[in-house]
Amino acid sequence: MSTPVNLDNIRQAPKVLLHDHLDGGLRPQTVVELAEAGGYSGLPHDNAEDLGRWFVTAADSGSLERYLETFAHTVGVMQAVEALQRVAAEAAEDLAADGVVYAEVRYAPELFQEGGLGLDQIVQAVQDGFREGERRAEAAGNRIRIGTLLCAMRQNARSTEIANLAVRYRDVGVVGFDIAGPEAGFPPTRNLDAFEFLRQQNAHFTIHAGEAFGLPSIWEAIQHCGAERLGHGVRIVDDIKVDGDGTVHLGRLASYVRDRRIPLEMCPSSNVQTGAADSIESHPIGLLARLRFRVTVNTDNRLMSHCSMSSEFAALNESFGYGWDEFQWFTVNAMKSSFLGFDERLGVINDVIKPGYADLVG
Repeated sequence: MSTPVNLDNIRQAPKVLLHDHLDGGLRPQTVVELAEAGGYSGLPHDNAEDLGRWFVTAADSGSLERYLETFAHTVGVMQAVEALQRVAAEAAEDLAADGVVYAEVRYAPELFQEGGLGLDQIVQAVQDGFREGERRAEAAGNRIRIGTLLCAMRQNARSTEIANLAVRYRDVGVVGFDIAGPEAGFPPTRNLDAFEFLRQQNAHFTIHAGEAFGLPSIWEAIQHCGAERLGHGVRIVDDIKVDGDGTVHLGRLASYVRDRRIPLEMCPSSNVQTGAADSIESHPIGLLARLRFRVTVNTDNRLMSHCSMSSEFAALNESFGYGWDEFQWFTVNAMKSSFLGFDERLGVINDVIKPGYADLVG
């Protein structure tokens, strides 16, 4: 008999996460303690419970720009090696406890230099933290592997520098590159030198596109920059028309994205907060999954959205009736789309994901 689909049981299911920001997933108590240790005085609350509620409320504005403002506080307390190590280790522990077996966690090294740290110090500290978190998780009976994505902020001019950094550390756990930050006014084509360098180095990259800005952002990310995946990509729905009788018409860009199996790193709760979708129930993930785009489910920022992979799956179950079959499909999609090597991806799918869901289906 199939295991009932509820939050507790979803936590037991193996999950794969491709879009999660390190500085968007801190524990509220950790923010409070790091602020005290580092002399950061800008927090709106010094009580962890109140602070956690504040992050969600402040992020729940319907504006990507307002949403991004909340990161001033998390970034503000992550300006020391010890802080970066702690946040990374706790991220690995928290994800593993939620049943995530593989995650690609991203952050922008350039944001953590206010205290004088060099880029290499920052990357090494985060990698050390992830390895420690993996060890703690395994000791607790939860195995996880973390791959790192290094982000460049699209409003700055350091993308080639960060791309070089990603290539230098790709043999010690940095699996790819990304650009993040506000889309409007900062098209991905501003970073063409970085993407050309990455292609020459046979390195992987994803691009935030189609969240706060529409089809031109997606088109540039794919056709000019060569993105392997789309961070969010929710606005691809603007190139899909559904008639009153249910007949679906895909535009040329939507057809290309589907035909080429370009993965969409969708983050339902976050997309509602930033105004990219009106609600979970009306989120384009329903249509895109039905049309068999390469859809993946992600958290984006677990602190700001007060979410986990399990709670995202539970919300999709409530809104669309998805069950174990759909959850396995999303999870296999994500593992296929990860930046690990082919043999490693196949191993996780065949040895971890499929047996895990087989146990739940019964």
